[in-house]
Amino acid sequence: MEKVCEFLKSVGTYYLATVEGDQPRVRPFGTAHIFEGKLYIETGKSKSVAKQLALNPKAEICAFKDGVWLRVSCEFVEDDRFEARKSMLDAYPDLRAMYDENDGNTLVLYMKNAEATFSSFTAPPETVKF
Repeated sequence: MEKVCEFLKSVGTYYLATVEGDQPRVRPFGTAHIFEGKLYIETGKSKSVAKQLALNPKAEICAFKDGVWLRVSCEFVEDDRFEARKSMLDAYPDLRAMYDENDGNTLVLYMKNAEATFSSFTAPPETVKF
C-alpha cells in the first residue's frame, strides 16, 4: 500500500474511473494519503464523482510515470470522521482554499479490497493487495 501511495504522489495527477449508470466517467485526481493504515483520496460531496461512488463504490485508478503504469481496482468507503478529514487536509494544505474539515462538503474515502498492479514493457507485472 505504501508503494502505491508513493507512486500516486510522485505522478502528481492520476485518473480515477467511476460509472454513472452504464457510462464510464474518468477524471484527474491528485490526493493519496495513508491514515490509520488505509489509503485515502479526497473530493467534495457536491461533486458528481461523490454521487457516482455513493451509488457504486467500485472504481479504478490509473497512473503513468517513467515507463511504469499503475492500475488500482478497489471499492471506496467513506470515512466521515473529523480526524480523517483533518489528516487529509493537513497533508494537502493547498486544498484548504476550497475545503475545511468542518464544511460538510469534504469527503475522504479509503480503498477497500484493493488490487494494485505495477506494469511496464521491461519488467514482469507486480501486484499487491490491500
